[in-house]
Amino acid sequence: MYDLTKILPHKPPMILLDDILEMDIKNGTLTAVFKVNQQKIFYEAGKGINTLTGIEFMAQAIGCYAYFKNNCKEPKPGLLLGTRLYNNKIPYFEKNEEYKVTVKEVFTDNKIAAFDCLIYDNSGEEITSAGVNVSGSN
Repeated sequence: MYDLTKILPHKPPMILLDDILEMDIKNGTLTAVFKVNQQKIFYEAGKGINTLTGIEFMAQAIGCYAYFKNNCKEPKPGLLLGTRLYNNKIPYFEKNEEYKVTVKEVFTDNKIAAFDCLIYDNSGEEITSAGVNVSGSN
């Protein structure tokens, strides 16, 4: 299990991810996981976490990727420049469910980067997708 407080420039309760499952810097990918529960900052009683929060889950997975790509140097805050084609199939990430976030770097010039991001439920069904552009991730 990874200590995300050393990987992300966030402090609890803003660290939304629970762990990193796999990473492949050579191929520009990282997969992280989060479980929806009442302790999560964006949790809404009786509903779960609104899937619009998926952008933040994706951004934090990108932050984890940047940490490892930068040889595990102290994390620096990055900027979310924008998203493209944000799609979600459900209104809320459901309580007690676990989701996987995958990010793939598709472009970088070492100042800005673009990622294709997906969130899957436990069955492997794609729930949310977006293109995410960031600055300061490398």
